[in-house]
Amino acid sequence: MRERRCYDAPVRTTVNIDDELLARAKVQAARTHRTIGSVLEEALRRMLDESADRPAPVALPDFSYPGGLRAGVDLYDKESMAQVLGEANR
Repeated sequence: MRERRCYDAPVRTTVNIDDELLARAKVQAARTHRTIGSVLEEALRRMLDESADRPAPVALPDFSYPGGLRAGVDLYDKESMAQVLGEANR
């Protein structure tokens, strides 16, 4: 656990929490013999740590083009695809 300093002591605040979520947090707190505040603090810390560990999204190139498939091309027919690609005699 990290060392606490005078300027990062726990702060009281008010938040709106869904009733069902608060009830689940209270059950977890009772099961683990902890305060609701410590359960919520741990959950928030885990969520923030998890999101910080995720890499930034990568923009993928757009290979789309107007027109779609060439007439007569069937992506599910291996033989016709080989013919279209010039690989019929392989």
